[in-house]
Amino acid sequence: MTVKKSGFKYLSFCAGLVATMVSSQASSVGVGVDASELIEAVTVDAVIEHMQAFQQIADENGGVREASGPGYFQSVLYVSEALSLAGYLVDVQVFPFTYFEDTTPPELQQIAPADVTYPPNDPAGFATTTYSGSGEVTATVEGVDLVLPPAPDANTSTSGCEPEDFAGFTAGNIALLQRGACTFFLKAFNAQEAGASGVIIFNEGQEGRTDAIGATLGSEGVTIPTVFSSFDIGNELASTESAVRLRVDALTEQRISANVLADTPVGNPEYTTVVGAHLDSVAAGPGIQDNGSGVGAILEIALQMSELGLFERELSVQNRIRFAFWGAEELGLLGSEYYVATLPDDEFEEITANLNFDMIGSPNYVRFVYDGDGSVSEQGGPEGSAFLEWLFNDYFQDQGLATAPTAFDGRSDYGPFIQAGIPAGGLFTGAEGIKTDEEAAIYGGSAGVAYDACYHEACDTIDNFSRQGLEEMTNAATYAVNVMAMNRLPVPSPVSSRSRFQNFGIRFDYDGAHATR
Repeated sequence: MTVKKSGFKYLSFCAGLVATMVSSQASSVGVGVDASELIEAVTVDAVIEHMQAFQQIADENGGVREASGPGYFQSVLYVSEALSLAGYLVDVQVFPFTYFEDTTPPELQQIAPADVTYPPNDPAGFATTTYSGSGEVTATVEGVDLVLPPAPDANTSTSGCEPEDFAGFTAGNIALLQRGACTFFLKAFNAQEAGASGVIIFNEGQEGRTDAIGATLGSEGVTIPTVFSSFDIGNELASTESAVRLRVDALTEQRISANVLADTPVGNPEYTTVVGAHLDSVAAGPGIQDNGSGVGAILEIALQMSELGLFERELSVQNRIRFAFWGAEELGLLGSEYYVATLPDDEFEEITANLNFDMIGSPNYVRFVYDGDGSVSEQGGPEGSAFLEWLFNDYFQDQGLATAPTAFDGRSDYGPFIQAGIPAGGLFTGAEGIKTDEEAAIYGGSAGVAYDACYHEACDTIDNFSRQGLEEMTNAATYAVNVMAMNRLPVPSPVSSRSRFQNFGIRFDYDGAHATR
């Protein structure tokens, strides 16, 4: 379900920016806000100190900070206490979610025409999809609407996206499906409805889409064992009359997590910018780059806004900033989804924009900016997102730093905001994708290597980040927050109330942080 927001609020916001741009000589960047004081105060050393604190929390809690565990709730306490002491109005929003865990490593073994055992939880092997059903099956593998070889420059596979794809499918076989076009849940559910005894979804095959990755179905509803494999495994099984043994043992149960929401004590609530970063880690590691980097940056921005006395200065914080630290992002954007879906109408209409910072210190980084205007993507964000893209790009241009657009593919917590029609923007330095020769020439680093080789792995520790990249992206984030806080805006006219979500059981169609499609 997509909820559309009135465009008036954002148009009036931009009108305020234009007026300031015309009248002010305070900044060389072009929006009339001199953010130099706040940028100087928000140091990369302080951001790293927060990341080190999250590493220590993980070390004390089994090496992880997953969304329902003690390491996560210690992270919640760390953030909420710091913000409360700094004068923010803090709300810890508890929400329920469905927890999933492999109780034993999954097994995938080809038994015909060859005997091959594939490595579990390995980029060259396979992994259980979150919310898979449990069970053990031995059956023939049957490919469904595969595109082999894959198209070299486009994601064209629609394998399993339509019930008609399974016309003629032999009930009891294991469905072999290819990544692309629709959610993993839809693929697996269609296979289940067609009588499949299990599902193997394999990566599509283009550069950057070849390894096994952490993948989620996004919700319960698939009761048969379902795994995600590398392209090589899928291609091998598709090329022969194969039979495999597939086993998944998993725990699915109801648990709770929490969002931390912290409002500036001053600023017009009619123009609220939600500045977000997810606080949880995957179950495999401490999550220091993903996403201690984003959390550390926005936390330090918030603390320095208070430390500098901006709340007491006239005209310094014209508009309310809500710093949001999301829970259960790694399980499918569950915290931000809950927040957006349960917002009362009047609070929803107060939100001007969402800024999102997820992974902003990747070791082999590129300065990615979300493609708000859709200039290089299939579509941009809601009206106003183009301005946010321009805001970041203009800052970087003023610093003499190149940027590259990255698509609104729904892989982070802006997803529920743009689905609801709220403008969004933000920064990203890359995950499992492979840096190209051209990118290496522009940004440095190593071509042919992942932006973050420890993405969703145990090695995502305090040693897994680029200090330079983190500093550059933190400065840009600080600038954008300062702009959104300080611009004087016209008093808004009444805007129409949004349509309400019918219930919290809705599911958005997006790529989760564990990819969903």
